[in-house]
Amino acid sequence: MKAIASLSATLCAASLAAAPFLAQAQVSAPAPASVPAPNTAPGAPAQPVTPTARELSFGSHPLQRLDFYSSAVPGPRPLILFVHGGAWVGGDKSDSTGSAKIRHYTQAGYQLASVNYRLLPEVDIEHQADDVAASLAALLDRSAELGIDTRRVVLMGHSAGAHLAALVATDPRYLKRYDLTPEDIGGVALLDGAAYDVPSQIVDAGPLLGFAYQVAFGSGSSRQLSLSPANHAGGDNARDFLLLHVERPEAQRQAYRLAEALQGAGTRATVAGVPGRGMEGHNRINAMLGRTDSQATPIVDEWLAGLFARSAY
Repeated sequence: MKAIASLSATLCAASLAAAPFLAQAQVSAPAPASVPAPNTAPGAPAQPVTPTARELSFGSHPLQRLDFYSSAVPGPRPLILFVHGGAWVGGDKSDSTGSAKIRHYTQAGYQLASVNYRLLPEVDIEHQADDVAASLAALLDRSAELGIDTRRVVLMGHSAGAHLAALVATDPRYLKRYDLTPEDIGGVALLDGAAYDVPSQIVDAGPLLGFAYQVAFGSGSSRQLSLSPANHAGGDNARDFLLLHVERPEAQRQAYRLAEALQGAGTRATVAGVPGRGMEGHNRINAMLGRTDSQATPIVDEWLAGLFARSAY
């Protein structure tokens, strides 16, 4: 229990210190964004309106829930499934998604879902990845009801959520249980993630954070590699990856490590940096995505537009 307490305290301390900024960034009303939307139909609302969340269950645990936000554009629409961060021990769909992100992407013609998952130490990271896979399967099973175009699916994650999204999109064992494969995912957008290559992340983190990562991922190299998306990138992957990082050297190194592994396997992967230092920048990239004053917003928008414009879709 002391080790788990160390993990929670160490990995979450910086995020909690930045909480006042994060809350302020989330409640500030963004200006309406002009973005390329996938075949946006006439008649969509002219003013940005945050849709009401519809909570759906994909398991019996109280955290096996997701919020679904309907697109402002009718008809089968692309799906973005967002996975929150929180150092694998915290975070929640209700306060980690960001109202700007919800307004922006639903107005642009996307169905948006934000998923909760069970947390350490109650379960391990393998179960968390399974929760992400189960939530995607539950949404696709209800695609007709929810208006989801199953050919156009995107995973998006921030921080620990980026790691989980990348793991599900590269290691086929998680989706296989639900009769899906990583190739059923059209694209993966990762926001300043961590632990794409767990062993090098532990070295980069230094003694204190390195120990905390070992609590989460284990001290054995085989388990660390099994939970490293970069280690699985040589097989079947989602079709396209966008890896964003802020001005954190370890986040940049992790992004390039995964991108190089993906590219080596013939998978399209793009890395882009945006301004923002330390944990403030780490929190800001997520809280502000969808705002017109976020430098990450046009990068993600252009990537999405290109992703869905390709003939494969």
